[in-house]
Amino acid sequence: MMLKILTAALLPSLLIQGYFVKKNTLRLPEAKGQRKGVLNSGKTALSILIVGDSAAAGVGVENQQDALLGSILTELQHDFDLRYQLEARTGDTTLQVLERMQMLEIKPFDIVITSVGVNDVTKLISPQKWIQQQQEFYTVIERKFSPKMVLVTGVPPMNLFPALPNPLSWLFGQYSSAMNNKLEKLIEQKRKFENAGDYHLIQFDLAHFKTLNLQMAEDGFHPSKEIYQLWAQQIVEKIQRK
Repeated sequence: MMLKILTAALLPSLLIQGYFVKKNTLRLPEAKGQRKGVLNSGKTALSILIVGDSAAAGVGVENQQDALLGSILTELQHDFDLRYQLEARTGDTTLQVLERMQMLEIKPFDIVITSVGVNDVTKLISPQKWIQQQQEFYTVIERKFSPKMVLVTGVPPMNLFPALPNPLSWLFGQYSSAMNNKLEKLIEQKRKFENAGDYHLIQFDLAHFKTLNLQMAEDGFHPSKEIYQLWAQQIVEKIQRK
């Protein structure tokens, strides 16, 4: 309720700032490169599906090899016989990613990696409504892909995005924090009470990245090559422990 009140109070400023951010922020394309394939090493077979938004699609770097997908494959290719697929598009909200997943064929994947939430924040979707969408989102993932492990990337702390001015960045940070709190509880519930695969939350710890003197992409809104690599390393650590 408090978040709803704050949003209403700040709405005039948000509309003005949102217009200028959209007008002035550099528009970067999705990373080029192959999004589906196999890497044969002759070792243990492992299939990976990544679904999500522009960060999953590699916006911020030129090629998929420097994005999340490529960074994960680089870490795993010598230990596993890999089959991989990336389904991600710039600007997609949770519901839009869900719609695209519904069109994919039913096919098992060992690992499903997700990255959604930023575009839900920019559209000011309430955390309560968002977590309901998340529940449906992961139910579809379980039904269509039967994953052994689901690695859920949390919503980045958008108050730390260089492209966003205050109070817009502050309010977006409040939304992302509230969403992450509910997401953490959902994942805890799935881990404890549901036979739904092995769920793990991957924290997109932008504050930690900044202590390492790592910068975001030149648009101030997406990961850089170095941040993609650290994000991938967190994911790979979970995979290698399974």
